[in-house]
Amino acid sequence: MKNVRTYVKYVLLLGAALFIMTACGSREHGIAAAPVSSPDMDSSAQMNKGEAAPQFELHDLAGNPVGLADVQGKKVYVKYWASWCSICLAGLEDLNTLAGQKHDFQVITIVTPGYKGEKNSEAFTEWFNRQPYKNLTVLLDEKGLWAKEFGVRAYPSSFYINSEGMLVRSIPGHASNEEIMETVQEMM
Repeated sequence: MKNVRTYVKYVLLLGAALFIMTACGSREHGIAAAPVSSPDMDSSAQMNKGEAAPQFELHDLAGNPVGLADVQGKKVYVKYWASWCSICLAGLEDLNTLAGQKHDFQVITIVTPGYKGEKNSEAFTEWFNRQPYKNLTVLLDEKGLWAKEFGVRAYPSSFYINSEGMLVRSIPGHASNEEIMETVQEMM
Protein backbone atom coordinates (compact mmCIF):
# COMPACT_ATOMS: atom_id res chain seq x y z
CA MET A 1 0.00 0.00 0.00
CA LYS A 2 2.87 2.34 0.85
CA ASN A 3 4.47 1.68 -2.57
CA VAL A 4 1.21 2.55 -4.35
CA ARG A 5 0.99 5.91 -2.53
CA THR A 6 4.62 6.68 -3.34
CA TYR A 7 4.04 5.73 -6.99
CA VAL A 8 0.92 7.94 -7.20
CA LYS A 9 2.84 10.82 -5.59
CA TYR A 10 5.62 10.58 -8.19
CA VAL A 11 3.16 10.35 -11.08
CA LEU A 12 1.34 13.48 -9.84
CA LEU A 13 4.62 15.36 -9.43
CA LEU A 14 5.74 14.33 -12.90
CA GLY A 15 2.39 15.40 -14.35
CA ALA A 16 2.60 18.79 -12.63
CA ALA A 17 6.15 19.29 -13.90
CA LEU A 18 5.13 18.47 -17.48
CA PHE A 19 2.17 20.85 -17.24
CA ILE A 20 4.41 23.70 -16.08
CA MET A 21 6.99 23.01 -18.77
CA THR A 22 4.39 23.20 -21.56
CA ALA A 23 3.49 26.83 -20.81
CA CYS A 24 5.74 28.22 -23.52
CA GLY A 25 9.56 27.91 -23.65
CA SER A 26 11.19 26.37 -26.65
CA ARG A 27 9.53 23.33 -28.13
CA GLU A 28 11.32 20.33 -29.57
CA HIS A 29 9.48 17.17 -30.55
CA GLY A 30 6.22 18.36 -28.99
CA ILE A 31 7.52 19.04 -25.48
CA ALA A 32 8.15 22.53 -24.18
CA ALA A 33 11.22 23.31 -22.14
CA ALA A 34 11.86 26.13 -19.73
CA PRO A 35 13.91 29.06 -21.00
CA VAL A 36 17.63 28.96 -20.46
CA SER A 37 19.20 31.80 -18.55
CA SER A 38 22.78 32.89 -18.45
CA PRO A 39 24.84 34.56 -15.73
CA ASP A 40 24.75 37.91 -17.54
CA MET A 41 20.94 37.92 -17.72
CA ASP A 42 18.76 38.94 -14.79
CA SER A 43 15.32 37.44 -14.35
CA SER A 44 13.46 40.03 -16.40
CA ALA A 45 15.72 41.53 -19.04
CA GLN A 46 19.05 41.47 -20.73
CA MET A 47 20.61 44.80 -21.55
CA ASN A 48 22.93 45.02 -24.49
CA LYS A 49 25.63 47.62 -24.50
CA GLY A 50 25.68 49.04 -27.98
CA GLU A 51 25.48 45.80 -29.95
CA ALA A 52 24.15 46.23 -33.46
CA ALA A 53 20.87 44.39 -33.94
CA PRO A 54 20.97 41.48 -36.38
CA GLN A 55 20.30 42.93 -39.85
CA PHE A 56 17.57 40.51 -40.79
CA GLU A 57 15.74 40.38 -44.07
CA LEU A 58 12.76 38.06 -43.95
CA HIS A 59 9.51 37.65 -45.86
CA ASP A 60 6.06 38.64 -44.69
CA LEU A 61 3.03 36.39 -45.12
CA ALA A 62 2.48 37.71 -48.67
CA GLY A 63 6.06 36.84 -49.63
CA ASN A 64 7.35 40.42 -49.63
CA PRO A 65 10.89 40.97 -48.31
CA VAL A 66 11.05 43.05 -45.12
CA GLY A 67 14.27 43.90 -43.37
CA LEU A 68 15.55 45.97 -40.50
CA ALA A 69 16.96 48.37 -43.11
CA ASP A 70 13.36 49.14 -44.15
CA VAL A 71 12.71 50.81 -40.79
CA GLN A 72 16.10 52.51 -40.50
CA GLY A 73 15.91 55.58 -38.29
CA LYS A 74 12.90 54.27 -36.33
CA LYS A 75 12.71 52.49 -33.01
CA VAL A 76 11.54 48.90 -33.44
CA TYR A 77 9.82 46.46 -31.12
CA VAL A 78 10.34 42.86 -32.29
CA LYS A 79 8.34 40.01 -30.78
CA TYR A 80 9.28 36.39 -31.47
CA TRP A 81 6.31 34.11 -30.86
CA ALA A 82 4.85 30.72 -31.80
CA SER A 83 1.37 29.57 -32.80
CA TRP A 84 1.49 26.75 -30.23
CA CYS A 85 2.35 29.10 -27.34
CA SER A 86 -0.75 29.93 -25.28
CA ILE A 87 0.92 32.95 -23.66
CA CYS A 88 1.86 34.28 -27.10
CA LEU A 89 -1.67 33.83 -28.43
CA ALA A 90 -3.20 35.50 -25.38
CA GLY A 91 -1.16 38.66 -26.06
CA LEU A 92 -1.82 38.96 -29.81
CA GLU A 93 -5.05 40.95 -29.53
CA ASP A 94 -3.40 43.66 -27.43
CA LEU A 95 -0.32 43.69 -29.67
CA ASN A 96 -2.59 44.00 -32.72
CA THR A 97 -4.20 47.05 -31.09
CA LEU A 98 -0.78 48.57 -30.37
CA ALA A 99 0.40 47.93 -33.94
CA GLY A 100 -2.69 49.71 -35.27
CA GLN A 101 -1.98 52.91 -33.34
CA LYS A 102 0.33 55.74 -34.39
CA HIS A 103 3.65 55.65 -32.55
CA ASP A 104 7.24 56.70 -33.04
CA PHE A 105 8.19 53.02 -33.27
CA GLN A 106 7.47 50.03 -35.49
CA VAL A 107 5.95 46.77 -34.22
CA ILE A 108 7.24 43.62 -35.96
CA THR A 109 6.42 40.05 -35.03
CA ILE A 110 8.43 37.04 -36.17
CA VAL A 111 7.59 33.34 -36.20
CA THR A 112 9.90 30.46 -37.05
CA PRO A 113 8.26 27.99 -39.44
CA GLY A 114 9.82 24.56 -39.23
CA TYR A 115 11.75 25.40 -36.04
CA LYS A 116 11.02 24.59 -32.40
CA GLY A 117 7.73 22.91 -33.21
CA GLU A 118 6.21 25.67 -35.35
CA LYS A 119 4.02 24.80 -38.34
CA ASN A 120 5.59 25.02 -41.80
CA SER A 121 5.26 28.34 -43.66
CA GLU A 122 2.23 27.34 -45.70
CA ALA A 123 0.29 25.93 -42.74
CA PHE A 124 1.19 28.89 -40.53
CA THR A 125 0.19 31.46 -43.17
CA GLU A 126 -3.12 29.68 -43.79
CA TRP A 127 -3.80 29.56 -40.04
CA PHE A 128 -2.79 33.18 -39.36
CA ASN A 129 -4.81 34.58 -42.26
CA ARG A 130 -7.93 33.24 -40.51
CA GLN A 131 -7.06 35.23 -37.36
CA PRO A 132 -8.43 38.75 -36.67
CA TYR A 133 -5.01 40.40 -36.29
CA LYS A 134 -4.86 42.58 -39.41
CA ASN A 135 -2.52 45.27 -37.96
CA LEU A 136 0.36 42.91 -37.20
CA THR A 137 3.39 42.62 -39.42
CA VAL A 138 4.33 38.93 -39.28
CA LEU A 139 7.66 37.85 -40.73
CA LEU A 140 8.72 34.27 -41.37
CA ASP A 141 12.12 33.22 -40.04
CA GLU A 142 12.49 29.89 -41.85
CA LYS A 143 14.21 27.29 -39.67
CA GLY A 144 14.93 29.88 -36.96
CA LEU A 145 18.15 31.25 -38.47
CA TRP A 146 17.54 34.78 -37.16
CA ALA A 147 16.07 33.48 -33.89
CA LYS A 148 19.49 32.00 -33.23
CA GLU A 149 21.15 35.35 -34.08
CA PHE A 150 18.81 37.18 -31.70
CA GLY A 151 19.40 34.53 -29.03
CA VAL A 152 15.73 33.56 -28.67
CA ARG A 153 15.50 31.10 -25.79
CA ALA A 154 11.76 31.14 -25.10
CA TYR A 155 8.49 32.21 -26.64
CA PRO A 156 7.42 34.92 -26.47
CA SER A 157 10.59 37.04 -26.47
CA SER A 158 10.81 40.79 -26.95
CA PHE A 159 13.63 42.76 -28.54
CA TYR A 160 13.97 46.53 -28.53
CA ILE A 161 16.03 48.19 -31.24
CA ASN A 162 16.76 51.92 -31.09
CA SER A 163 16.63 54.31 -34.05
CA GLU A 164 20.35 53.77 -34.65
CA GLY A 165 19.84 50.03 -35.17
CA MET A 166 21.30 49.02 -31.81
CA LEU A 167 19.75 46.19 -29.81
CA VAL A 168 19.26 47.80 -26.42
CA ARG A 169 17.13 45.29 -24.55
CA SER A 170 15.84 41.74 -24.81
CA ILE A 171 13.20 40.36 -22.50
CA PRO A 172 11.94 36.76 -22.43
CA GLY A 173 8.25 36.31 -21.67
CA HIS A 174 5.12 38.35 -22.27
CA ALA A 175 5.29 42.15 -22.40
CA SER A 176 2.10 44.19 -22.02
CA ASN A 177 1.46 47.17 -24.29
CA GLU A 178 2.22 49.46 -21.36
CA GLU A 179 5.57 47.75 -20.76
CA ILE A 180 6.41 47.90 -24.46
CA MET A 181 5.62 51.61 -24.69
CA GLU A 182 7.50 52.39 -21.47
CA THR A 183 10.59 50.50 -22.64
CA VAL A 184 10.50 52.16 -26.08
CA GLN A 185 10.24 55.59 -24.43
CA GLU A 186 13.33 54.82 -22.31
CA MET A 187 15.42 54.00 -25.39
CA MET A 188 17.79 56.58 -26.80
